Amino acid sequence: MKKLPKRNSRWVVIGLCVLAAIRVFVFATAFPFFNNVDEQAHVDLVLKYAHCKPPRTIEPFLAEAARYFALYSSPEYFVTPDQYNAGQYPPPIWELPTEEREHMLSEEVPFWESRVNHESGEPPLYYAIAGTWLNIGSAFGVRGLALLYWVRFLNVALAAALVWLGYKAARVVFPEDQFPAFATATLLAIWPQSSFYSIQGDSLSPVLFGIAFIALARLLQTERPSPVLGISLGLALAATCLVKTANLPLLLVVFAGVIYKGQALVRIRAIQRASAIFNAFLFSVFVPLALWAFWNHKNFGDFTATKSKIELLGWTAKPFAEWWSHPIFSLHGLKEFWPELIASFWRGEFIWHHERMATWWSDAFYWTVSTIGVAMALIGLLNNRRSDSNRISLWFALLTFASLVGFLVLLSIRFDFGQCVYPSRAHPFFTSGRLLNGAAVPFFILVAYAVERVADWTRWEWIRWVLLGVVAVLTLSWQLSINTPALSSRYNFFHRSEIQ
Repeated sequence: MKKLPKRNSRWVVIGLCVLAAIRVFVFATAFPFFNNVDEQAHVDLVLKYAHCKPPRTIEPFLAEAARYFALYSSPEYFVTPDQYNAGQYPPPIWELPTEEREHMLSEEVPFWESRVNHESGEPPLYYAIAGTWLNIGSAFGVRGLALLYWVRFLNVALAAALVWLGYKAARVVFPEDQFPAFATATLLAIWPQSSFYSIQGDSLSPVLFGIAFIALARLLQTERPSPVLGISLGLALAATCLVKTANLPLLLVVFAGVIYKGQALVRIRAIQRASAIFNAFLFSVFVPLALWAFWNHKNFGDFTATKSKIELLGWTAKPFAEWWSHPIFSLHGLKEFWPELIASFWRGEFIWHHERMATWWSDAFYWTVSTIGVAMALIGLLNNRRSDSNRISLWFALLTFASLVGFLVLLSIRFDFGQCVYPSRAHPFFTSGRLLNGAAVPFFILVAYAVERVADWTRWEWIRWVLLGVVAVLTLSWQLSINTPALSSRYNFFHRSEIQ
């Protein structure tokens, strides 16, 4: 491929950023509140952090949050229209006459206030950022349902930033080849993960770890890196973990990368530099996480604030000997776990009219492409046909994705889920693909690398653009057809009310 001039390539990437921003804006406005992915819990936490009152235990929902839930909730996620006498959804509560509306709220608000927020112990960074963003909107006079959408629109900027970071990360890994960078940016621009259409921290994870991965790749590929790079890597990694507890396995992968680079520096007798980088990294990642762990232990009783949530959900830890009878270790169980996890990683977890927003053919396409892509990337790496610095960065990209998948496997086999609905005893698998979001940039770099390997093996230069185009067109068309019904919802942004 002939290289585009730097100015032209920049405009292509900016165009992809705009595409991602428009896509997220359209669907974030189309979907009403509150979706099936615990959006009530996340909104409640955003409000608490906006008021500078982070939870100190598993707490009930705020009265302010309860009023939002009662006033603006849509039944369209969980109920079909034929379950109503008229065969259609009732009008939103905010459209009702004042007396009737207040009567309904007097019943609904106490119900929500009596319930506890099981997500109270989640790490604070996303909620602190989103709470600050909510306060900015409030300062400019945004109120009611529009204020909730204002918080959602934070994802518009995150989606655009993710595309740019994906491009930059791929350019670091492939400094001599533009295709992987454009392919990575394209895949991120059309990635239909529904967490970007919701208020939740999963949309921030890939952005922060995208920054961390760029720092890690530069660390691995720079002959004599600066300690400043170690500080940047540590802070970005700490921020990633302070968004989602499920991101903690990334600590092990990045720590292994820093150790690997330190050993390489020792071999060339740069011992002082290796020590400086390691200490800078360790300090910058340890201090923020230690403060968070101390807060959790003091207020929730354990370092990750997960014990109380596990008890609330009714999970119990299984004896180690019972882990290995889990169905995931059978062919049937693996076929149930892997396709659903990977399909969910692509398209998200929304349900609509009590049905998953997916089709069997799109899901099959997503997990098949991902499986083939990861397998071909692995084969390409084992063939060792790239320079060591590029190859090591790709190995760590693979380990990043594998560590998060492995963590979900561990959670699946470790617990008896009791009467919990998801995961359950009947379906004891963590298949929430959004928990893999942190590895989005490394994952799509691997997919881009796999496509390039196909072109190298077939010697057909054009095939990589054809394959990328097919994936992009199918993914865009499917998300348009699957998500479009939400545009006509009477409960969404276009029908918002100024009732407070």
